[in-house]
Amino acid sequence: MRILQVHNFYQQPGGEDIVLANEDKLLTRHGHEVFQFVMHNDAIPAMTQITVAAKTIWNGDAYRAVSQKIEKHGIELVHAHNTFPLISPAVYYAASAAKVPVIQTLHNYRLLCPAATFFRNGALCEDCLGKSFAWPALRHHCYRDSRGASGMTALMLSTHRMAGSWASKVNAYIALSQFSRQKFVEGGLPSQRITVKPNFVLDDPGIGSGEGAGDGKRYALFAGRLAREKGLHTLLKAWASLSDPITLKIAGDGPLRADVESLAQTMKHVEYLGYCARPRIYELMRNAALLVFPSEWYEASPLSVMEAMACGTPVIASNHGSLTELIVPDSNGYLFPAGSVHDLAALLERLIAQEDKLRGMRYSTRQYYASHFAPAPNYDALMAIYAGVLGKG
Repeated sequence: MRILQVHNFYQQPGGEDIVLANEDKLLTRHGHEVFQFVMHNDAIPAMTQITVAAKTIWNGDAYRAVSQKIEKHGIELVHAHNTFPLISPAVYYAASAAKVPVIQTLHNYRLLCPAATFFRNGALCEDCLGKSFAWPALRHHCYRDSRGASGMTALMLSTHRMAGSWASKVNAYIALSQFSRQKFVEGGLPSQRITVKPNFVLDDPGIGSGEGAGDGKRYALFAGRLAREKGLHTLLKAWASLSDPITLKIAGDGPLRADVESLAQTMKHVEYLGYCARPRIYELMRNAALLVFPSEWYEASPLSVMEAMACGTPVIASNHGSLTELIVPDSNGYLFPAGSVHDLAALLERLIAQEDKLRGMRYSTRQYYASHFAPAPNYDALMAIYAGVLGKG
């Protein structure tokens, strides 16, 4: 099969980029020919605001480029990962004109929320869900803390909702969890076209002991973007209240980096590692007693949770969004009420004292990864979706 992947890279690398690369490699390993049409937000500073706004709604250059790639390479299917802001939904129309089916992976909530997160001012927010025009986002400057940028995004969403782009130009959507699928149905996407397929871990990191980096000193790990919606303040407050904590290692970068660095210098049992490349993250996960994932926004399909499970490391996570679908209590982790310092601290106190319990969960955690997030089941699910839009199901 000849597949064209479409992706707009953000200025800050993220999970969407990893998923794109992993699916490229997975498909190539199975003998498919994968081509790409990509753009990068690094190009935005050289553009005027009017140019960016226009391209967000309709990028004629992207339309022509995708049309040419479809014709040149005999593309059979277009799989879009992100078209915002520079590529635009124009690529759907290019594929439609060539009678090539389109699949769109819903990595975030952009089609329903200009900020893409359903998170504002430190709390969940669904004010724009189901609205024909996202007036609340404009009022609150939700995208990039800018009224202009928020208005541009809201206008793009409204324009293509009215034009029927989401309903008629995309043959199938991939939601990353049942929870996110339901949100998109509430937001107006056709339910019969949305299939759930989670992300996956391409290269097996192998199971670890969870007993520290050879020194026998147990530790817990947070690995991810240092941002408010990730629940870092909740985690650090909980850690400060523990009576006998192990070390909390924090790996990542983001807007809260300065705060985390400062707190790590004053908190005895917190160590900030900075940004870590994937091999180092896997090493940290294999040796960690547990991964703490206190996210306070509606995570779609967090790779760090899946990677930890691949390492056999149990996960302590917030009890909302897709996380309730990923965590099986007493088997691969535990859940606590999102944002609750008290409940997280109580859970951590109990688990840190149960060293044998956590060690005994590593096999079942690893098995959950193998059956849900390994390459083989994910490839089968992806091929079923592809076959469905190609009429080969």
